[in-house]
Amino acid sequence: MVNNSYPKLRALDHQWIEHDGQPAMLLQDRLGIGPRGVVVPRLLVPMLALCDGTRSPSQIQTALGLEWGLSLPMATVEGVLSHLDEALLLENARFAERYRQALESYRTAPSRPAILAGSSYPSDPRELARLLDSYLAEAAPQRNGRRALSHEPRGLICPHIDYDRGGPVYAQVWESAREALRAADTFIVLGTDHAGEPGALTLTRQSFQTPLGILATDRAAVDAVADTMGPRAAFASELNHRVEHSLELALVWLRHLTGDRPIRILPVLCGSFHPFTQGNGRPSDVTSWRAAADALRELAQRDRTMVIAAADLAHMGPAFGDPQPMELAERASLYRADQESLSTVCRGDEEGFLDMLAEERDRRKVCGLPPIYLALSILGEVVGEVVDYAICPAPGDSAVSIAGVLLTNPSNPGRQGESD
Repeated sequence: MVNNSYPKLRALDHQWIEHDGQPAMLLQDRLGIGPRGVVVPRLLVPMLALCDGTRSPSQIQTALGLEWGLSLPMATVEGVLSHLDEALLLENARFAERYRQALESYRTAPSRPAILAGSSYPSDPRELARLLDSYLAEAAPQRNGRRALSHEPRGLICPHIDYDRGGPVYAQVWESAREALRAADTFIVLGTDHAGEPGALTLTRQSFQTPLGILATDRAAVDAVADTMGPRAAFASELNHRVEHSLELALVWLRHLTGDRPIRILPVLCGSFHPFTQGNGRPSDVTSWRAAADALRELAQRDRTMVIAAADLAHMGPAFGDPQPMELAERASLYRADQESLSTVCRGDEEGFLDMLAEERDRRKVCGLPPIYLALSILGEVVGEVVDYAICPAPGDSAVSIAGVLLTNPSNPGRQGESD
């Protein structure tokens, strides 16, 4: 018998797959605490929706019969629940203890490991540097062909897609900001938290490891922001940092472009804006979000500080739940919509950016909305320049769009650039 009076399934990633020739659902733990994947046969998938913490195993059995017409023996229901429990996919005491252990291990480690090294990019420092330099070499001529900026960038927006697809766009924006990066010593780095709660901002005191060296986190700055938010809110989902890829993929480029010199980072993960794109309030309605934004805004105004938003744009097509494959006409429509959105970003209009996506109920599924919105909010008066844009292929005739954007403040005479 499962030691779970009212079983509740955790928030998990899921997708339909074919298993042993039959449709099945693959459940994956976003936090990497449970196994890599648990396969649930299609017949048993309705059980998952019923595991919401309001039903006992016997009530689940009854609901399956009444709502789904499934007559399952109690032994089968309990067997499925036991399997989910063993895989740490249920919210219960067993999972809570494993979570506590994982969080303690993360916090006491020397630094946050580079979890994508050796898979998404080379783990060997020389091989990684050669790869990034090859992208930068291709970007340099285009950068030289653009007009010189009248002011150095105070911030930038880069992708967080894999380098195989997004490498040229990464290179264009990082190469264009090269001089500004050399002049800065503190970087507020904002990334999409793909597992984050709506409106949440999540801090960490951990430094970040890359094959090219460690990026030291400014713990004093983290604590200053956490004090305004309240530590409970600031670190409630800190373990998300362990597995989230958005910051890591940007920080590798930051470490490469800044070389060996000592710099400090303030890493922030930004949770979903889904409620806000559905017309339910604004980010400023969340007390901890508003407090953090105010504290980050003060930090962002300091000299030698830059803001980086690691943010992809649209996710369209069957791979992301859309019925329509991304054919030529759909890609053209996506391009037009993205350019309109980027125009609001380049006006420094974070509210207009959010309003545009809310008007369409985030049909494009712009996962980079939270970090882009926060970057514009804390930078204040800025204008942007799109240095590159791409629509990248995704499985199943789908697509992900990305952009590189430089953000400058022409009214600030203290941040002059190459033309001065």
